[in-house]
Amino acid sequence: MRKSYLHVGLAVLLVTGLIACVSRETVAASEGVTSIPKPAMDQPLADKSGQQQAVFAGGCFWGVQAVFQHVKGVISATSGYSGGGKSTADYEIVSTGTTNHAESVQVVFDPSKITYGQLLQVFFSVAHDPTQKNQQSPDVGTQYRSVIFYANDEQKKIADDYIAQLDQAKVYKHKIATEVVPFKAFYPAEQYHQNYATLHPDSPYIARFDAPKIANLQQQFPQLYRAQITESGTQPSTVAAGK
Repeated sequence: MRKSYLHVGLAVLLVTGLIACVSRETVAASEGVTSIPKPAMDQPLADKSGQQQAVFAGGCFWGVQAVFQHVKGVISATSGYSGGGKSTADYEIVSTGTTNHAESVQVVFDPSKITYGQLLQVFFSVAHDPTQKNQQSPDVGTQYRSVIFYANDEQKKIADDYIAQLDQAKVYKHKIATEVVPFKAFYPAEQYHQNYATLHPDSPYIARFDAPKIANLQQQFPQLYRAQITESGTQPSTVAAGK
């Protein structure tokens, strides 16, 4: 579905873009955001600065990347593909929905400034709707499924416990559909996908589906929000689990 926004005629884009710009604040205010509790189980903040990795999939990676780029303690957020093989880590191929890849975002963070549990809280509340199976908003297909690719047993435990906590609290109308699977490899997406929401703020797609996420992040997590983004990283195509 997202391709229709990319391939629509220029004249339509200009008109729609103007409308989207005018209505962006209305959209951000009108779209609901789910307020959820903190994870009962989490890592404590580390004593020293360092780098850890989290990989999330929650629909189109443009918006998910943009959300985490505005989170304090995140060193880099890179759009890419995870779940499939290297030979199929290509946007056009992944878009067929036959590769087992999910559009994903590799988040490199400083554990002395933000915890894995806090990242999960942002992921489940403002980055996407975890109750949608194999889709997010207008984008449909297994490549848009909700996934947590855990790097180690501790991440798995925190994620599993948090999902159970949220389901038990019935914070959503429907059960969480997020998969929790072991991380194997991450393949950065094509350069034109990196920092897309920041570079194309007047895109109708960004204005309609992703700008509200940033507004909701600022509103719901003012202590975590930062206006200046961290750009995509330059991580190698396969990053070792737990690094």
